[in-house]
Amino acid sequence: MLNDAEHQGAASHRAMTRGQTGQLEAILLVGGQGTRLRPLTIGTPKPLLPTAGVPFLAHQIAKAASSGVTRIVMATAYRADMFADVFGDGAKFGLEIAYVYEAEPLGTGGGIRNAADRLHSGPEDPVVVLNGDVLSGHDLGAQLDLHRKAEAAITLHLVEVPDPARFGCVPTDFDGRVTAFLEKTPNPVTNQINAGCYVFTRRFIDAMPVGRVLSVERDTFPGLIECGETVMGYLESAYWLDVGTPEAYVRGSSDLVLGELASSAVPGQCGQALLLPGATAGAAASVPGRGWTARCCSTTWSSGLMPR
Repeated sequence: MLNDAEHQGAASHRAMTRGQTGQLEAILLVGGQGTRLRPLTIGTPKPLLPTAGVPFLAHQIAKAASSGVTRIVMATAYRADMFADVFGDGAKFGLEIAYVYEAEPLGTGGGIRNAADRLHSGPEDPVVVLNGDVLSGHDLGAQLDLHRKAEAAITLHLVEVPDPARFGCVPTDFDGRVTAFLEKTPNPVTNQINAGCYVFTRRFIDAMPVGRVLSVERDTFPGLIECGETVMGYLESAYWLDVGTPEAYVRGSSDLVLGELASSAVPGQCGQALLLPGATAGAAASVPGRGWTARCCSTTWSSGLMPR
């Protein structure tokens, strides 16, 4: 999935960000059932839905690899066996993928702690945590740099949105240190929100209770702030989208096809249309809307706007 230049860039990021073990690891949270996207997710987990010609998660894995991540632990639950069938050992992305399973939902914090047993990192190493339903163009390497320089327990990627009440509201001081974590408050004090990408120092993951339902948003983050630990906010205004709704899913697919968010996982040249192998489009063909993807002579539409 990565070209030669991207492999070289990933190697440079690895040299700057890897920990004591010589590798940079990530936990990818993919256990949700995607209820807001039903019926699409009845038979397929949300992270595996086709998005600009490939499973959604391929875009996140490719971004992680290009940012220097060498190993991913995938925290699965719903239809867990499907993930390994699709992504295998991760070799085609230039990294290693391991899988863990939750028999019962453990929440975001419980899922992270459950995955920690498969990590190889040392206690002071950075571990990236990614929510499996976000498209982001932010600079993960810069987030890792801030985390290291601040010697933080956790560094959160933050974005500014016009309606922060729907998300976790995250005020910071002048130095970027998080002063509170207010999960979906009706009266937000800032338009900065949790963007779903975290860098943990490994020992703070290990300190979470094992086998318990735990929310990082409601339990872990507020608890660490209250205890005086350094929780940093990395604010960046790059492309960001939570694809948890049908409208957002269509928009994300369209933006990838159009090239508004760059992804090395897109299997072709971006533009007004993305034609996958075996698909053709007549010279006079026209589809209303913003970007579409055709598979097998336009009989199956894998992402973007549906033909009308």
